Amino acid sequence: MSIRRQIVLGVLLATVAATGCGRSEPGTPQPTPPAGTSTASSGPGSGSTPTTPPSAAPTTSTSQPPAVTAGVSVYFLRGEKLIATRRQVQTPAVASAAVSALLQGPTAAEQQAGMSSSVPAGTTLRGVALQGGLATVDLSGTFASGGGTLSMTSRLAQVVFTLTRFATIDRVNFRLDGVPVTVFGGEGIILDHPQTRADYEDLSPAVLIESPTIGTTARSPLRVYGTANTFEAVFQLQLVDPSGRSLTDRRVMATSGTGTRGAFDVTLRFTVPQSGTGKLIAWYSSPKDGSRVVVAEIPVNLTR
Repeated sequence: MSIRRQIVLGVLLATVAATGCGRSEPGTPQPTPPAGTSTASSGPGSGSTPTTPPSAAPTTSTSQPPAVTAGVSVYFLRGEKLIATRRQVQTPAVASAAVSALLQGPTAAEQQAGMSSSVPAGTTLRGVALQGGLATVDLSGTFASGGGTLSMTSRLAQVVFTLTRFATIDRVNFRLDGVPVTVFGGEGIILDHPQTRADYEDLSPAVLIESPTIGTTARSPLRVYGTANTFEAVFQLQLVDPSGRSLTDRRVMATSGTGTRGAFDVTLRFTVPQSGTGKLIAWYSSPKDGSRVVVAEIPVNLTR
């Protein structure tokens, strides 16, 4: 072979090798975005599995990550206390998706179960920006309209709890129509620091069950987790069937209590004699007289 032909052949082989570098094999999955990714201009987002809280870390990618379907938690009110419920979203920006779902309010079935929202109808989301555990949520001015102190405080708490449900968000700043909020509403609620769940402890039930939520299909074993602030961190979790018969009644101890909110995560095992609507009940014995004090009731769909 001549020297000229050898040179040409070498160039062709080098070109083929370079073209193949970095190409994915057919069917090779591409990287997915971190759960909870959100920007100031992002819309609804994605999360992780229904039983594990999704994270919300910003992505460094300059391209739009693919949308994924995931569950997020949003917080409404039952009476004057917060209660969690679930939503399915399909988007890479789950923090924004969760807030957008919150603004839509409870479903008809959730309203029948006693859930409500203090967020004014017509409130829109302008964006959610994330940085170092801090979420800055920008809402339309309607968010500050109407209501007294309880209503104003409750709507702030609903947003704070919804965003801090993500593992990488622990505090929240508010903006209205792009302007930072330091005094909220006509009631003059001072927001001179990033808001955390601890700022709204008065609106948290003694036992806040994060999962399961109302209407969840429940079968044994059933994972139950959330937070609690009870005497000596102790309370009971009871599951009853449609007839009111107790299927299990387990003693639970949170990581802290008696004035300090702690976490709990337990698994209940039980036998379901017949499918139907049952209840998960959180209760504790009164330290004053030993009477039963019910602090949470979650209707669930029991199945074998």
